[in-house]
Amino acid sequence: MLRVVTALFVISVLAAPAASGQSAGDPLRFNDSAVDKNVSACDDFYQYACGPWMKANPIPPDRSSWDPYYQLEEKTTAAVREIVEGREAGDGADYRKVQDFYAACTDEPSIEKRGLEALNDDLRRIDAVRTPTDAVIALAGVHTLGTEALFGFHARQDFKDAAQVIATIDVESLGMTDRDYYLKDDEETKRLREEYSAHVAHILQASGLNAPEAAAGASAVLRIETELAKMHPTREQRRDPAQQYHKLTSAQLDALTPGWPWQRYFSAAGAPAIAEINVRWPSSLQAATRLWLNLPAAEQRAYLRWQVIHVLAAALPKQMAEEDFHFYGTVLRGTREMPPRWKQCVRQTNDALGEAVGKTYVEHHFPAAQKQRALAQIQDIQAALRNDIVALDWMSDATRREALRKLEAFRIKVGYPDRWQDYSGLVVRRDDATGNVVRAKRFEFARQMAKIGKPVDRDEWFSLPQDVDGYQSAALVEIVFTAGLLQPPFFDAEMDDAVNFGAVGRTMGHEFTHGFDDHGRKFDESGNLRDWWTAEDAARFGERAQCFVDEYSQFPVVDDKRLNGQLTLGENLADNGGIRFAYDALEKRLGSGSRAAVDGLTPEQRFFLSFAKTQCANTTDAALRNWLLTDPHSPGRWRVNGTLRNFDGFQKAFSCKQGDAMVSPHPCRLW
Repeated sequence: MLRVVTALFVISVLAAPAASGQSAGDPLRFNDSAVDKNVSACDDFYQYACGPWMKANPIPPDRSSWDPYYQLEEKTTAAVREIVEGREAGDGADYRKVQDFYAACTDEPSIEKRGLEALNDDLRRIDAVRTPTDAVIALAGVHTLGTEALFGFHARQDFKDAAQVIATIDVESLGMTDRDYYLKDDEETKRLREEYSAHVAHILQASGLNAPEAAAGASAVLRIETELAKMHPTREQRRDPAQQYHKLTSAQLDALTPGWPWQRYFSAAGAPAIAEINVRWPSSLQAATRLWLNLPAAEQRAYLRWQVIHVLAAALPKQMAEEDFHFYGTVLRGTREMPPRWKQCVRQTNDALGEAVGKTYVEHHFPAAQKQRALAQIQDIQAALRNDIVALDWMSDATRREALRKLEAFRIKVGYPDRWQDYSGLVVRRDDATGNVVRAKRFEFARQMAKIGKPVDRDEWFSLPQDVDGYQSAALVEIVFTAGLLQPPFFDAEMDDAVNFGAVGRTMGHEFTHGFDDHGRKFDESGNLRDWWTAEDAARFGERAQCFVDEYSQFPVVDDKRLNGQLTLGENLADNGGIRFAYDALEKRLGSGSRAAVDGLTPEQRFFLSFAKTQCANTTDAALRNWLLTDPHSPGRWRVNGTLRNFDGFQKAFSCKQGDAMVSPHPCRLW
């Protein structure tokens, strides 16, 4: 039945007349006339496509960056507000919890009155820490709030037994978001460390410590996190999954970390019996546990108190919430104002009861026809990737067979899950906002712990239907596109195929390509970490990938800083592959039929213009500096220009020639 329905949709799309590029009434709709005519498309296509948008769309005061994704996020956030405030009603007990959770969050007088009441038990447990065992048990309690203090304890898919969930320990979370903030010695980084230390002191004092205690605690937190930063792998190292698989028995874990009472820790965290565990970075865990066991109890107490307040700051009284925003919003990213309270509460409600909200969102905002048309487009792009793999001249037949098997194994998820999460075990009270967040975080942690040792649930989603998101999972061998993403400017039922393939089609191709990028290619068709490449093909892959590393490392971003081509490699490979597969799929769909211009633009020109317009952005310098350290994506300018300067299809569409800036003298190509 699905195949028949999809075929009907393909026919209807092909038969539909091309829509005009004029989009009166909805600023998110594609507008082909809004281009910078003072710039040649062959000199700077990003400026050509995005100049008018950037001029007309300054960064809102409650954002550090502004782009079409965030514009659409604002639209979906407003739609969710209608749901949580009852104007677009759902039904059932979970929906009533949604309303109660949101109502409690917006009751600011009650939040101020209750103060830290919901944290009393946690803070008492922390204040009682006197021995190393006390500190380990208290750490486990902090982890149940979803923190990754010292290390992260999770339920994750087993890299080499993809059908099973295994307990996993990682070292990943630092208060300043990246290890370089602790280790670099330039004046800007030292200033940030001073700001961070002051921020932690303010938070600790607001939580009940006196000024000298808070200052001493902040010094301890910075010292502990600096030591942890020295142990942390770089973000580039994290791209290699082979470095992150070290399955240990309980006895081996004990031997790795002498003196650490793991059974006491697991019990306090509410974990099931642990027979095997994947320690992603053994030497880092060994050093972190040694550090923790040898810290003075006063420093352990300060660090744990900070972790609790930090993870819950947005749900706490105004003084702490504003201080949290000051550092993470203003200092790190240059955001001028906190979002209004209703937006904060929409976000918190989504975090706690996201699928209960999503179920109602889909009922009101995502018709079945939209899902089927998107699915047909995805299948066209999958076919384009299949054709590309078949035709690759650098890949051997042995590797090609494995690649095609993997491509056919991809599960495609569109819109929303088939089975909704059950929130019946979550207690929500209309007069206890902070308590609701605490209970929601512990409810989710317990849900994750219950997965350990059980089969992987391949129907589970890791984004909400109302999120503006698409993602690929290498271990699950799936790509996912949410209902929130499948609307203008990314997917528009009133637009021609050229516009839709350039916007969301490019994203679809991008996610497929991730299955074969420098990270995804290391997983096979079952999701197991397995080297299915011949040595020669792996070497040829590496040579072609290095071209992108070298190219993107030359692109300037902010101040005198350039992109990190190694950190952004996976996303750059996906951008360059995704645009090709979407373009090839469009060309196949257009076939030998009419290619009449719309508003003076060919379908190919509309395709590239649609792609570029989804990447337009304004971003603060502070956010760009943070981006360079933490974000594996290239900024919008280089997602557009970096991709298209390598693509002869773009150059043909706009008659660009050798010597133009949008024509690379040595184009990089993998797929």
